[in-house]
Amino acid sequence: MRVVAVGSRPFVAGFRLAGASGIEVDSPESLLRETRRLVKSRDIGLILLDETLSIKVRQEISRIRAEHPTPIIYEVPGPGSRLEPVNYRDILRQILGV
Repeated sequence: MRVVAVGSRPFVAGFRLAGASGIEVDSPESLLRETRRLVKSRDIGLILLDETLSIKVRQEISRIRAEHPTPIIYEVPGPGSRLEPVNYRDILRQILGV
């Protein structure tokens, strides 16, 4: 199974150096479009999203996660971004619709 990073040029470049595939995008909408396309592929096990772009379309990303248990979709802070505390309980509630 492949790992694919989707995000800005610096974000994707870092993951390409680690051996992952990458797709460069320049807007939250294009990130969302690529994510929708990638979840249909059977050979992808993990999609890494640039959080600086995905934060603006997080609800749509959560819907995609709920509809497609695989591949795993994980948001990663982009280069130079601050780490924000994550409330995993809220994320799980959002995914489950509770």
